[in-house]
Amino acid sequence: MTFKNELWTATSGDLRQKRTVLPTPEISQEPGLGAQIVIDPADRKQAWLGVGAAITDATASLIWKQTPEQRHALLSELFSPEEGGFSLIRIPLGSCDFGSGEQRRDDEYGRTNYEQRMDESKASSSESLTPEEYENQFYSYDDVPYGQHDSALEKFSIGEGTPGAANATKDLRYIVPVVQEILKINPAVKVLASPWSAPAWMKTTGKMAMGGRMRFGEFTGNGFSDLDRFEGVYAQYFVRYLSAYRKYGIPIYGLTIQNEPSNAAAWPAMIWDFKELAHFGYRYLRPALDKAFPETKLYFWDGSLNLDAEKMLDTLSLKEARAFDGFAFHVYEGPYENLLKFKRFNPDWELSMTERRCMMEDTVEDASHIMMGLIGNWLVRQGVSSIFLWNLALDERGLPNIAGSTGRRGVVTIDHSSGKVQRNLEYYMLRNFGQDIVPGSIVVGSTTYTQNGYSGGLGSVAFMAPDGSIAAQLYNPTDEELRATVKINGVTGWQSVTVPAYGTVSLHKTNGKLNQSHPRKDEQFKLNPYPMNHKDDMAPGKE
Repeated sequence: MTFKNELWTATSGDLRQKRTVLPTPEISQEPGLGAQIVIDPADRKQAWLGVGAAITDATASLIWKQTPEQRHALLSELFSPEEGGFSLIRIPLGSCDFGSGEQRRDDEYGRTNYEQRMDESKASSSESLTPEEYENQFYSYDDVPYGQHDSALEKFSIGEGTPGAANATKDLRYIVPVVQEILKINPAVKVLASPWSAPAWMKTTGKMAMGGRMRFGEFTGNGFSDLDRFEGVYAQYFVRYLSAYRKYGIPIYGLTIQNEPSNAAAWPAMIWDFKELAHFGYRYLRPALDKAFPETKLYFWDGSLNLDAEKMLDTLSLKEARAFDGFAFHVYEGPYENLLKFKRFNPDWELSMTERRCMMEDTVEDASHIMMGLIGNWLVRQGVSSIFLWNLALDERGLPNIAGSTGRRGVVTIDHSSGKVQRNLEYYMLRNFGQDIVPGSIVVGSTTYTQNGYSGGLGSVAFMAPDGSIAAQLYNPTDEELRATVKINGVTGWQSVTVPAYGTVSLHKTNGKLNQSHPRKDEQFKLNPYPMNHKDDMAPGKE
């Protein structure tokens, strides 16, 4: 078997090479001196959904405030199958820490006050707000005073006004119109939604921020059925959300019950233990979805892997596990091999990496090891089907955020005053997947010389598209160039290539049309990041 068309590119960890197109290596009958990488299409593994990042209110506000021409150019570059090929987005179901600062529940605290604080170089809006004012920054879709109930969800609303209008509220201000434009560019993009908190009146604390729990077992309606419990009302809250988004032409592909269920953060947050997540999913949410949106995927967990995996698995019955379509996790802390325990516990679960903040002041080594090594290599080899990074875009200061949780940077950086764009390491990591690998491909076997993606020798991941096309990525976790020689099992000949330090070589072989588009050029503006507050951010192996 031979392929008519090939595209080989190199991306170095220091970004001196940015998907630089390489000459197609000559075919030799001898492997040469490089590390031998054999791609085996017969060794078929998991289906591949693709890559993307989060459209938070902060991200959406920056994109929406670009000129229409800037916005369309950026979103086409990212999501068009003819360009970057990003195929996934994650959106918050209600407020999260990365808000625009323009969505307050009390109009007394509006955009002007927020921007003034930011221009005064205060890292957190909480420094100049009372506790009540701080809490009122955040919104759910059914805000009533604590002590009151809205068991029929009569006040449910994802926002008022025309999407994108200056007077629109909540999700309609920025998130909905940006997602609508993405889906016009690529209707196949899949949307995952995650809540940071239930409405405050459903929680033990009466507040959205600082954790708190669901008022489990309490009744909020006139009766003693499941629908009269807070859990039953909250399940209907998800259904109303799916229905509201569908009315705006946005189907939600999947849900998680809670972002970071163990994190009582100083922004919208909510605590769930393993059993509570399993019981709510099995007893309340999955039945509600089956009745109204049966095709919507439901993922378990959605937090980091620094947990007691054995306790979680002992808690979760197989009956409860089967209410979930997959296991979602974040890549902030290990042990990362915990993922293998969940994979073996329920082999039918789709594994989804749903969050990792982008890097900023890290070394080339650390940033590359996390993004290209751990995420882009090891996780995919261990069964991950989808990769979502955190904010798709932040500005040159690492803003907006309304809770002091600086997120380093976005996949791209947008200048908040001009709308100009710069592309970061994470952009190229995602684009290597999005441009060369078609969603619906199958991960196939390939040789690797790294046991964890970030130490040892060359690592590799490989994919076979539905039409038989082959794509692969080689990652070099060392500070020197490494030589590789590549062969597809069943195809005659070897091809040799040099993989840059802390970088990747991607290859795409097809008898069809190649996506040969190039990343657009960065525009110049000054970066002025806020001081970082993630002192524990370290590359794997250095924790």
